[in-house]
Amino acid sequence: MDSISVTGGYVCAPYLHNHNSIELKDMWAHSRNIEDMYFVTATFSPESKPYFSSSANHYILAKFKDNKKILKEVEKFNQEKASFVFTMYDDLFEREGLGKTNFVSVYYLEYSESFDDFCEVANIVAKRNKVGKAGMGHMDLYCTETPKFTFPYNDHIVVLEVSSEDSHQKINKYCEKTRRAVSRKGITMTNLVGLSILEKLK
Repeated sequence: MDSISVTGGYVCAPYLHNHNSIELKDMWAHSRNIEDMYFVTATFSPESKPYFSSSANHYILAKFKDNKKILKEVEKFNQEKASFVFTMYDDLFEREGLGKTNFVSVYYLEYSESFDDFCEVANIVAKRNKVGKAGMGHMDLYCTETPKFTFPYNDHIVVLEVSSEDSHQKINKYCEKTRRAVSRKGITMTNLVGLSILEKLK
């Protein structure tokens, strides 16, 4: 993993209406490293909740270009609720002209790490016409409270951007169908968190 040049990705920082949250939001609003920024509601899956008991309900979701810069910023403004940095080292595909992104779904592969498995995931997800972008990457977790359980799948993260005018509930079901399609191929892809975009901030 260290030999791979990783740069862009997504960061989720809890929005707690405190000094650190506001400072981080304002800094990212003016940062050239941030491409897009959203206010989102986070829904953690039953499978992931035990690992992230300190998670928040509302997050600032931002797409960044340089992960090294983001990691330093999140560490500086570390909070009692968990922050997540998803550094994408492999774009599975990107589909143009789908309209605005209104849902981001994050998964982890439990047992699959071969190149063939990654290709299989890419092939299945590419057939889902509402998925505008998909990538695989690594997750870094920041929190002032030490988690009770260590999350063991940091290096097998899958992120899907979904563009649809449907309700977040319908999109969630759409993502679940996508996950099941991958599972039918014998690849255990488990939902980590669904991020419903409420407002575009940048």
